[in-house]
Amino acid sequence: QVQLVESGGGLVQAGGSLRLSCAASGRTFSRYAMGWFRQAPGKERGFVAAISRSGDSTYYADSAKGRFTISRDNAKNTVYLQMNSLKPEDTAVYYCASTTKYGSISVIDYNYWGQGTQVTVSS
Repeated sequence: QVQLVESGGGLVQAGGSLRLSCAASGRTFSRYAMGWFRQAPGKERGFVAAISRSGDSTYYADSAKGRFTISRDNAKNTVYLQMNSLKPEDTAVYYCASTTKYGSISVIDYNYWGQGTQVTVSS
């Protein structure tokens, strides 16, 4: 079992940056690909980015390409999401999650989830 705890959210002005972290418990972190999702009020939870177990492969939602970077440090059991050039439409609760199905953007393929961290981008 994996327990995930996100941190790093907050309030930032448009054009600013934030770095989210997701710390995982347990010794099985490197067995999972990891993903970031987000959910804005009144909207479904949507895919943002994912990274392979080793960290040598990543992919992004179109909305995140060129602005967000996902990375991981398996020695620290942590996955990161660097977010630059933030826009008001990036405002959401951001969740990290683990999966054995790298390549999936569907929430149903992600088995363990964190509690989320709020990101608010003001205009």
